Amino acid sequence: MTDTTVASAPTARPQVREIGIIMNGVSGRMGYRQHLVRSILAIRDQGGIEMPDGSKVTVKPILVGRSEAKLAELAAKHDIEDYTTDLDAALADPRWEIYADFLVTKARATALRKAIAAGKTIYTEKPTAESVEESLELAQLAREAGVKTGVVHDKLYLPGLQKLKRLIDSGFFGRILSVRGEFGYWVFEGDWQPAQRPSWNYRAEDGGGIIVDMFPHWNYVLENLFGKVETVYAQASTHIPTRWDENDEPYTATAEDAAYGIFELAGGAVAQINSSWTVRVNRDELVEFHVDGTHGSAVVGLFGAKIQHRNATPKPVWNPDLADSHNYDDDWAEVPTNDVFQNGFRQQWEEFLTSYVEGTAYEFDLLAGARGVMLAEAGLQSSRAGRKVELAELNLD
Repeated sequence: MTDTTVASAPTARPQVREIGIIMNGVSGRMGYRQHLVRSILAIRDQGGIEMPDGSKVTVKPILVGRSEAKLAELAAKHDIEDYTTDLDAALADPRWEIYADFLVTKARATALRKAIAAGKTIYTEKPTAESVEESLELAQLAREAGVKTGVVHDKLYLPGLQKLKRLIDSGFFGRILSVRGEFGYWVFEGDWQPAQRPSWNYRAEDGGGIIVDMFPHWNYVLENLFGKVETVYAQASTHIPTRWDENDEPYTATAEDAAYGIFELAGGAVAQINSSWTVRVNRDELVEFHVDGTHGSAVVGLFGAKIQHRNATPKPVWNPDLADSHNYDDDWAEVPTNDVFQNGFRQQWEEFLTSYVEGTAYEFDLLAGARGVMLAEAGLQSSRAGRKVELAELNLD
């Protein structure tokens, strides 16, 4: 080295923190595909996520379930070191900081209580419990224990709904008047073709039913995009009374397979959402929302979004005696995809992990989950009573 040579300083590598995550229920479809493979393992395999201060956080999962053989198979397939059938032992181990729950609804509250008692940070699927009372109790227990909680709000992260939020925030709609949602598809009965959903979904005694499954989703979609749900009128129906289970045995469906809901929202907008596992799809995507406002309208799905401004709105005239040759589809313009959208489950996981590391407040907590349970409970009550039900204000004070 000469006198004029200046040695360059070595590039500092960012500090990396590894967070251990208990993943309970990963042998199920949602827990495995969306949370394990497409979220946690994707974060691990890319080397973690970068924090605002330049440090990095990576994740290390431990798989928990009832079948050691299934857990061992998943662990070997995905290069995961740790798995166990002993949830209590995992909760007692300080290596695991976060408890993530993807169990069936009936088993969730018991496991969440254990995790709260162990002082673990919690991230859970919904519904968070089988009743409003129990979901509020869990939220209260977590607050008293000083436990940070997060509840999956995956629909808000769909590319279509992110485009919709941009439209709302820009003032595109003017005053929003109404929201019409269509969700669902045909789930085969299981006799002549295997069903694509598990049989417990159609047994009320096992926590099944489309209202319990979908109304918590509709609650957070409506309250975060359009306004808090103030009332609900719902009609639940069990259109197919007999289905066939995983052993090809017939069983009686005791839970509804379709629900038709009307929701009054704060601010005056009205939402109508049909949810059905007994509908054959004739729309662009499996879920679509049609939003009408004074200045414009939009139709959005999982990915797509199209709009019609008031200046481009046609002027139909009703005449049942003449065929209408106007192509109304041509009056809509596609919203461009200006962002790169990643898997919504993964995006929320990254936001939750960032909030956990930085110690910031997280709005999609167990109290938010309890509001979803309240809407489902009110929907079932409305259907039984045949009347509109008002929703109470939920709080922990």
